[in-house]
Amino acid sequence: MAESRRPPEVDRVAASRRAVAARRERAALKRDVSTRVITPQELLRRAQADPASPAGAMRVPEFLTAIPAIGEGKRDRILADLAIAPVKRLGGLGARQRRELREFLDRRWPEPSPRPNRSRLLVLAGPTAVGKGTVAAYVRDHHPEIHLSVSATTRPPRPGEVDGEHYYFVDDAAFDRLIETGALLEHATVHNKYRYGTPREPIDAALKAGRTVLLEIDLQGARQVREAAPDATLVFLLPPSWDELVSRLVGRGTEDAEERARRLRTARVELAAQNEFDYRVVNDDVARAADEIAALAG
Repeated sequence: MAESRRPPEVDRVAASRRAVAARRERAALKRDVSTRVITPQELLRRAQADPASPAGAMRVPEFLTAIPAIGEGKRDRILADLAIAPVKRLGGLGARQRRELREFLDRRWPEPSPRPNRSRLLVLAGPTAVGKGTVAAYVRDHHPEIHLSVSATTRPPRPGEVDGEHYYFVDDAAFDRLIETGALLEHATVHNKYRYGTPREPIDAALKAGRTVLLEIDLQGARQVREAAPDATLVFLLPPSWDELVSRLVGRGTEDAEERARRLRTARVELAAQNEFDYRVVNDDVARAADEIAALAG
């Protein structure tokens, strides 16, 4: 009789494959939290929306240790303080447990919120390979009411890039002159290699004409613009997942292995700065992300 109750071999193989796939999805979600691609609150929301999903199936101790700065000792103290059993899964938390866990997360890692009285100067930044240039180009091509600023850079053009359209490609001497004459709103050295800067005059002219201006720049530049124009609207572009960010960086084939590794280290630092921004937009679809950014112009 015991033998007759065993599931068919094909069912057991399929179940094993599903279990492996579920573990991989949970591992990917933990990477997303640890690299700050998604906030802990977002993962908790996903678990609550679908308790049977990989997010909902994740045990609370796994979830907590995926959060940067939480080790096993701190994890156990949090579980005790919130009266959550170590065997509990995120999707199986009671209403009180969910509320108290969310309140704890909000106190320790608050999610960004828009500041009041934002201007029509939109600043788009994000980690390497997230697709800032592609999204900005879509805004330029499909939202002509928005002026896309063209940056100056000392790096050589990539295949297909046009001087004056994608960037102003200049040498170091010319870039020095732009700095000396105060012609740049911001400038920075990116990836310890090339310099980038935003010409000030076209931006001032567009804003004076009542247009919205979009700057597509790196994190250093965004911080400089925030200091120079505190009312600028800061938008952080996120990848759908950490694994997708790695795939995009490898897939574009413009850097060697050493450079890719360095850029990914930088990306972790950049992702940690997203709470400095007013809005976060996920680049899971270029057209959708671009339209969402354009809508922020009000």
